[in-house]
Amino acid sequence: QVQLVESGGGLVQPGGSLRLSCAASGLTFASYAMNWFRQSFGNQREWVARISSLGANTYYADSVKGRFTISRDNAKNTVYLQMNSLKPEDTAVYYCNPLNTNYWGQGTQVTVSS
Repeated sequence: QVQLVESGGGLVQPGGSLRLSCAASGLTFASYAMNWFRQSFGNQREWVARISSLGANTYYADSVKGRFTISRDNAKNTVYLQMNSLKPEDTAVYYCNPLNTNYWGQGTQVTVSS
């Protein structure tokens, strides 16, 4: 059974940083490009970033480009999202997702507030 466990969220001030982790099991992790999505209250789920299966290629939504960095460690079956220069509009529940699947974990809450 596929399991995705997001962690690392919390409450931070605007301009602060946070690193999210997503530990995956039940799939051949290194065969999948990985996405990060986020969903804030009252809004639709929004794509944030993607990383290719070996980590060579990364892609970002315009709203986070230059501030967020996606990375992965295939030996640990884990994908990361380093978030810097956080803004209140980054507040959301963040989810990881293997490309072309409908697999989701419980997400991790990120709140950016002064």
